[in-house]
Amino acid sequence: MPIQNMTQMLKDARDGGYAVGAFNVVDYTSMRAVVDAAVECTAPVIVQTSVKTVKLWGEAAMISWFRTIAADAPVPVAIHLDHCRDVAFVGRCIDAGWTSVMFDGSQLPYDENLAATRSCVERAHAAGASVEAELGRIVGVEDDIAVPGDEAHLADPDEAVAFCEGLGLDCFAPAIGTAHGVYKGEPRIAYDRLEEIATRTGLPLALHGGTGLSDEVFAKCIALGCAKVNISTQLKHAFIDAFLEHTNTHTDEYNPLKQLAAQHERIAAEMGAKIELFGSAGRARARDGEAVGATGGAYPVRRTEGR
Repeated sequence: MPIQNMTQMLKDARDGGYAVGAFNVVDYTSMRAVVDAAVECTAPVIVQTSVKTVKLWGEAAMISWFRTIAADAPVPVAIHLDHCRDVAFVGRCIDAGWTSVMFDGSQLPYDENLAATRSCVERAHAAGASVEAELGRIVGVEDDIAVPGDEAHLADPDEAVAFCEGLGLDCFAPAIGTAHGVYKGEPRIAYDRLEEIATRTGLPLALHGGTGLSDEVFAKCIALGCAKVNISTQLKHAFIDAFLEHTNTHTDEYNPLKQLAAQHERIAAEMGAKIELFGSAGRARARDGEAVGATGGAYPVRRTEGR
């Protein structure tokens, strides 16, 4: 299936009352695992990349991996740049082949955020890429962007409507009380604000800070208009934990391919469980309308208990 941007998949998700998982990958193995999980679940998926991960590997390498992996996937797959504050870097990724980008101007004064976002929308749409933008400030650390609790604030519904009107956004990320990283207490989600912004803007919303939220919170946010759910911290934990657990239980084994396979299996299982939780399993359809099936991947994807 051809590589896609996330515009249609998020419209379908909002109309269908489910959400598409957007998973922050860190290398080829994690990217392969996310796409393999989506294929096994017959689900659309967004491969999400942080700015620092792109800078580590380089745009050419990452887009090459993506094209190789996604070309064999019979499900809709998009590649998305997450939380980028640099308009020029957004442009570099669009030129390299990213099908979706997020410009995060939430730290800027309103008018500057709007102007910079508009320039990103114009450039992205000219290249066939979709755009996500943020209003309000989400507490926590994401891609070395730290927002202390005393600087976080929720998106104002009136500002959100004015911001989105005529901008041509494909996805909107309002701050509603979630946090990046690991929750240190019970998150206080402003459900009324979420519902109002979703209703008044008419846009698919992105839920940031997904790791650690309960199943009930996910379900309520998705029902109120969140069509994209970001998972980053959980994937990183799975990536490292799988490596350490395999290494610690196979102390005489020096075969890196075994560690890579363990990482792939853990990430595919955990992200597959999230795909099912978000309701997007079985939502990918081939052009003839028939559900598409799994084709396998670089490693076997084995289901774990509870999936």
